Amino acid sequence: MAVYAVTLPDEAVDDLQRLKDFAIARELASGSPDWPAAQRALDALRDGMRLLSWSPYTCRKAELGNGRSRELIVPFGGTGYIVLFDVIGDNVVVGAVRHQREGDYRR
Repeated sequence: MAVYAVTLPDEAVDDLQRLKDFAIARELASGSPDWPAAQRALDALRDGMRLLSWSPYTCRKAELGNGRSRELIVPFGGTGYIVLFDVIGDNVVVGAVRHQREGDYRR
């Protein structure tokens, strides 16, 4: 079994922070906040991205991209997240992380 190095450039780390901030703000605005929800979402993303270290080619090819871009779908609640990444040799480079209801994958 091949082992891939997974890299999250600053843009992907920024996406994760933005998604966490959004989840916290959503709970603050809620009449009945679920405070651990933001951490559960990040845990789901972390657990989902583990797949990239050993089997990135099981993920679907991205419609947008350069021919080597793929998408990992990470279910969470009634929706989930999409992790856009490229496989370059033995490296997986995460380009973006989006909520499924967001309209874009790239900035």
